[in-house]
Amino acid sequence: MTGSLRLTHNTHQKASQEETALAHQQSKITVQGVAVNLRRSGSGRTMLFLHGAGGVMAWLPFFDELSAHRSLLVPDHPGFGLTDEARWISSVGDLAMFYLDLLEELDLTDVDLVGNSLGGWLAAEIAVRNLSRIRSVTLLAPAGIRIKGVPCGDNFIWSPEEQVRNVFHDQAFAERMLAMPMDEAQADMALRNRFGATRYGWQPRWFNPDLEKWLHRIKVPSHVIWGDDDRLLPTAWSALWKERLPNAKLTMIPHCGHLPHVEQADQTARAVIDFVKGVAA
Repeated sequence: MTGSLRLTHNTHQKASQEETALAHQQSKITVQGVAVNLRRSGSGRTMLFLHGAGGVMAWLPFFDELSAHRSLLVPDHPGFGLTDEARWISSVGDLAMFYLDLLEELDLTDVDLVGNSLGGWLAAEIAVRNLSRIRSVTLLAPAGIRIKGVPCGDNFIWSPEEQVRNVFHDQAFAERMLAMPMDEAQADMALRNRFGATRYGWQPRWFNPDLEKWLHRIKVPSHVIWGDDDRLLPTAWSALWKERLPNAKLTMIPHCGHLPHVEQADQTARAVIDFVKGVAA
């Protein structure tokens, strides 16, 4: 999860500032006293993307593909990126309740909810609590549940190089990421994101022992997407999600690690959009 700290910036590094400005709008909204940094792009039905432990270091090509079909919202979680710290949010369950407040604050309905890794776990925690504003749920290699005896990678003890290498199948992709340095501001943001990730994923490591038994409550159409070479959250865990979600589809992305929306952005975006377009109105 923390492997994405570096790569999200570098993936979009070639875009000019002018192109980035045209790609999306960025503003702050206040929810329960917390100023949330929110990126927006596109039009039509709302899609909310919840980021993983590495945060959103830049606007990704994946987001461009989604926003060609949806009104895409990409917030920074409290304690990540440019969103305020909120000490009273101390668990993923708290964060889920906060996002339900955000949906109410923006008066969003029929939302296609998408989350990667930590964000996938968060999406599931939101959905088990309240589906009244949610139309579908798409989980990209989500944390949150686990299979006993099938351990996950421990990104908290990986070196910075290991973090990058272990989230990619294609090591040439990893080499390119490692060759691109961050500036001081980006390094500071990456460190802030790491502290935020530690709050939610440190203990127990990247799961909620109570979540699995409540997944039956997610009765909206659900889509689980996983890379076939995930070294952080084992691909074998995808079958448990498919089994526990009552209305779920499973898509495996070949030649892909933990970040399908980065390493195989086109294929993953097509899978997401085809799924949400197939959900009955």
